[in-house]
Amino acid sequence: MSTLSELPATPPVRVPQPAAPDEPPVRGLWRQGVAVFCENRLALVGLGLFVLLAGVCFLGPLFYHTDQVHTDLTQVHLAPGAGHPLGTDGVGYDQLGRLMLGGQTSIVVGLAAGILATFLGTLWGAVAGFAGGWVDAAMMRVVDAMMSIPSLFLFMLLAAIVTPSVPMLILIIGAFAWLGPARLVRGEALSLRSREYVQAMRAMGGTGGRAVRKHIVPNAIGTVIVNATFQIADAILYVAYLSFLGLGVPPPAANWGGMLSDGLADTYSGHWWLLYPPGIAIILIVLAFNFMGDGLRDAFEVRLRRR
Repeated sequence: MSTLSELPATPPVRVPQPAAPDEPPVRGLWRQGVAVFCENRLALVGLGLFVLLAGVCFLGPLFYHTDQVHTDLTQVHLAPGAGHPLGTDGVGYDQLGRLMLGGQTSIVVGLAAGILATFLGTLWGAVAGFAGGWVDAAMMRVVDAMMSIPSLFLFMLLAAIVTPSVPMLILIIGAFAWLGPARLVRGEALSLRSREYVQAMRAMGGTGGRAVRKHIVPNAIGTVIVNATFQIADAILYVAYLSFLGLGVPPPAANWGGMLSDGLADTYSGHWWLLYPPGIAIILIVLAFNFMGDGLRDAFEVRLRRR
């Protein structure tokens, strides 16, 4: 009878390894979002337009010096030429320098008012959606009542009462442009408050404020950021509306809406160069933010779905 030592050794069993998948490894969520944003060519065009316009408006005056305070009646309505690439206006201001100065006001007011409106709307909508019940009903009836009044009418009324200035325009536009973001974030909060992690946090003694800060707002950040780009574009248009109606910042300050209004009056005299540059600038900056908003929407949707 043979012993165990005399038995032949059993060869080790080799477990076949699965083949490596053809798809690339999963990347980080932020890298994936950036990659999806970069795949959207219109979003890249919008980003390039914004960088170009902001660079021209804020860095251009460092290289192209003009006097935008003192009038020069000897340089009135000069056509575009070597000395003045975009001509001059009715009081002798260089139109290119005026376009840069007006762009600074339009971009600053648009960005600040859009961010303020997004912040107020996010806070209001998150609290209303998470609280629910009579609190939600009361807060959203306020939103519905304010949305029933034309926003442009409210802006015109307030701009006629107070002295227009850059800080005042930011407050006026931001104080009434938050209604749309509030409704969007409120819808997100209604769906997020019933999630398991929110219920678990409340069961462990977490407060409603902590739930809003740590769970509701962070998980609705995609909707908030995408909406912020559209709010900025709308704020720039509101500035142009008010300035076109004569309720913008007073001279010697400038913005694209006021330049457009002045150029429209002079166009019938053949001074076309006073109308087209500010009009084209407004169109390009609004298109830029809308294109970026579309790209951000795709990026955050992909990140949330973990494609």
